[in-house]
Amino acid sequence: MLNDDLDFDRLSEPFRRLSDTYKRGLQGLYIAPMARANQHGFTIYELLITMLMIGVILTIGVPSMTSFMQNSRISGTANDLHSSFHLARSEAARSKNIITICASANSMDAAAACGGTFDDGWIIFVDLNGDLGRAGPDENVIRAHPAINDRIDVTTNAGANYFSFAPSGLGRGDVGGNPAVVTATICDQRGNEPAAGDSSAARVLVVTPIGRATVLRTVVQVNAKGGCP
Repeated sequence: MLNDDLDFDRLSEPFRRLSDTYKRGLQGLYIAPMARANQHGFTIYELLITMLMIGVILTIGVPSMTSFMQNSRISGTANDLHSSFHLARSEAARSKNIITICASANSMDAAAACGGTFDDGWIIFVDLNGDLGRAGPDENVIRAHPAINDRIDVTTNAGANYFSFAPSGLGRGDVGGNPAVVTATICDQRGNEPAAGDSSAARVLVVTPIGRATVLRTVVQVNAKGGCP
């Protein structure tokens, strides 16, 4: 590069002319940068790459998200039913009264009564006379649960729709010849089939004769009337 600090006045005239010519020649080697125009949007290649990445993410993410939502719905229903059995049992032992949990087609009404299936909802109430039916102002509802998600089914053994606890907190067994809940299978369209980690896509609530309820995630063999549809 040309030294701009060189004192050309001290050079002789011929050298100054040569230096000026040399300087102009050097200046001619520099090309002014082209004016840049700001670009907005995407190029076709950027757009294609973006679409490819979105496709890969959707291919991997959508099935996982769908499975997550299905498992959350089933787990939520199973936990609600399990906690209801636990509450009924503890309330019976605490209050020294018969406490019954039963399916109810009008669980959220003031005059909620037993009837229907657990898909319709359920109630826990004080069953003073132990007849599995609400009668009188003293047979209060302790907890009411609304109808479950329509994508989930709760299927019980032999269509059982109740379980009753004695004042001791133990199960009363079958009352009046009607079968009490022994198993309740909570499932969706996937059924009671193996899923990830050798766990079942369904949940099975198992109630012992003494009234202790447990939720199982393993594939459980239940009878035809107590399994998934």
